[in-house]
Amino acid sequence: MLTLSVGKSGEEDFFTIQEALDSIPYEEKAVITVKEGIYREKLFSDKKDLVVRGEGKVLITYSDGAREILGDGRKRGTFRSYTAFFSGERLVLENLTFQNSAGSGKDVGQALALYLDSDEAYLLRVTLLGYQDTLFLAPLPDEEREKRGFYGPRFLLERKRRRTVLEACSISGSVDFIFGGGDAVFRNCEIISLEEGYVTAPSGKRDWEGFHFENCIFTSPSSMVEKVYLMRPWRDEGKAVFSHCTFGPHIRKEGFSPWPGREDKANLATFSMEECTFL
Repeated sequence: MLTLSVGKSGEEDFFTIQEALDSIPYEEKAVITVKEGIYREKLFSDKKDLVVRGEGKVLITYSDGAREILGDGRKRGTFRSYTAFFSGERLVLENLTFQNSAGSGKDVGQALALYLDSDEAYLLRVTLLGYQDTLFLAPLPDEEREKRGFYGPRFLLERKRRRTVLEACSISGSVDFIFGGGDAVFRNCEIISLEEGYVTAPSGKRDWEGFHFENCIFTSPSSMVEKVYLMRPWRDEGKAVFSHCTFGPHIRKEGFSPWPGREDKANLATFSMEECTFL
């Protein structure tokens, strides 16, 4: 197993996180310890078995937005806007903050802080900062609804089922800021709505697990009252279940909203609140 360190003091193995990632052969299990600091990097990682652990306050930040026009005259798009992309078979992220600082979705469109495409991922005390589409949990849906809408990492590959567990994490955003087709369990997390919008936009299959929130608290720094829905299904069979959660006054009591233009398919989605509390 490789054990690597990243930091700014000059005493660590690498100065940037991407340099450390690039040094690791795909098949080699590796643990990267990132020392306290701000890392202005756009990360891409495809490693079989990887642990990335922060020491102290570690901020990984970038500012790509979906509406940015690139050199070929096309928009960057949602799935190339990520601050960090991880794939592989097993991933552990611990005590790290990932930020997309592009700004509000009203201005820059979608802007991913974290794109997870690992077979199995475990996140502990990870903070995700963004606005629209903060966290994407692969796989993508089978088909696009707009041309080149999925352009980005892995968009031509087979859609494989993925699973993520997040514990004691904090995720902030505004519109569809937790979305995708992966199965995910959120335990004891704080979910922060910065603006009016939708917390989740799941797109998984009917017989998959979808998104499960357990003992999570949903907060907002604003004085919004019933301006945020818990879920709208990005694809018709999307699932989101909320168990023993606490909702601030910004959350709408009905929780669920159909996807615009697909109201007739709303009955295919799965949405439930089990023993939850509205403040």
